[in-house]
Amino acid sequence: MTTNAFAAGAYAAIQNMGRAPAAGLTGAGEGGFTQLLTSTLDGVAEAGKRADGQALAVAAGKANVVDVVTAVAESETALQTLVAVRDRVISAYEDIMRMQI
Repeated sequence: MTTNAFAAGAYAAIQNMGRAPAAGLTGAGEGGFTQLLTSTLDGVAEAGKRADGQALAVAAGKANVVDVVTAVAESETALQTLVAVRDRVISAYEDIMRMQI
């Protein structure tokens, strides 16, 4: 999956989270928050593995340096997207905790 497709997919999934029924947010339903989080983490981990694989292949003389740079850039973008989403989730949680009942 390319970085743009990964980022677009993560963005679309986050946009649809607000429209999901409450049961979907508990992870009980298909496409719930737990599934979104798991697939996003798997995507970031896979991007990192691809970057590592390309670096090892270039060290062995079996790959092009451009492929390594591209894989590392995709991995970095995926990680930055994940961190940005995490920061937004933490901010939303803090806002909810500050609300008076």
